Amino acid sequence: PAAQSVVKAILALAGGLGLRVIAEGVETETQLAALRELGCDAAQGYLFSRPVPAVELTGRLREIWPS
Repeated sequence: PAAQSVVKAILALAGGLGLRVIAEGVETETQLAALRELGCDAAQGYLFSRPVPAVELTGRLREIWPS
């Protein structure tokens, strides 16, 4: 409950300032679902990928968004 209150406050503050929010450290589907429900704009973390070298990331991005 305390963490949810903090996330709500951050999202409200960012929304009031016209900013987008990227949640960092998302590790579970439950966390992602909660963030979506609260209106978070984006997320990153181990749920999506472990840290990878820049060269590998570049290759992955090219697969997703070819030029």
